[in-house]
Amino acid sequence: MNDETIPAKPLPKMTPGAEHYWHSATREQFVLPHCTACDKVFFYPRVWCPQCLGQDLDWVHASGHGVVYSFSVVHQAPFPAYRGDVPYVLAVIELAEGPRMMANVLHCDPATVRVGMPVEVTFEDRGEIKIPQFQPVHS
Repeated sequence: MNDETIPAKPLPKMTPGAEHYWHSATREQFVLPHCTACDKVFFYPRVWCPQCLGQDLDWVHASGHGVVYSFSVVHQAPFPAYRGDVPYVLAVIELAEGPRMMANVLHCDPATVRVGMPVEVTFEDRGEIKIPQFQPVHS
């Protein structure tokens, strides 16, 4: 299989609750859903609050900072589109705002990733959209 026949990485589904999130990410803006009833910020985007089940939601601009909560180094590509990325880090990031989200940790040697490591958002191009990922914070 040559590079021309490798399929593209999958794109996220544009659900009604997540559409604003993905459009913002494409503009390299990192936003999180916020419930105006209970004042909680949450992730993943959806049409109701997981804390109080309220549906009066808006969006807040997030700091884009967090720490690695948990991670795994992937050595075998799950699909041909990821073959050029291995080894790569798949992590749960605890955001400064509180929620946790799954993302890749990019722009570093996978052997250097540690639980508690400070990270910041970066955006991976995927054709017409961008995917929020994370990279180590360099001080």
